[in-house]
Amino acid sequence: MNVVTTPYLPGHRVVEAKGQVFGVVVRSRGLGGNIAAGLRSLIGGEIREYTELLEDTRRQALDRMVQNATLMGANAVISMRFDSSQLGSTMSEIVAYGTAVLVEPDAAAPPPPVLD
Repeated sequence: MNVVTTPYLPGHRVVEAKGQVFGVVVRSRGLGGNIAAGLRSLIGGEIREYTELLEDTRRQALDRMVQNATLMGANAVISMRFDSSQLGSTMSEIVAYGTAVLVEPDAAAPPPPVLD
């Protein structure tokens, strides 16, 4: 499935808007991860435990959004965005959202630019 952050998919035309679609995930690090991250924050630098948690959570939210779009009969998601927030002091919420659409190739569309 094509997922783009733009309001259109180059070389295609939207034939039907299926509606808004999202995938949401709430995660928390375990006690060991929180302790390791807390100690690392005293030293400074990247806190890899949280970076890894958020990367995995974003992927899972995106996967859930695609599953929901597929269930709606869409073959693409346009205007996709991520949003995040903290729930309490130990939980992170990531939401992937966009517009589920049905697209088809557009023969009249100009070819995509060639990138050197």
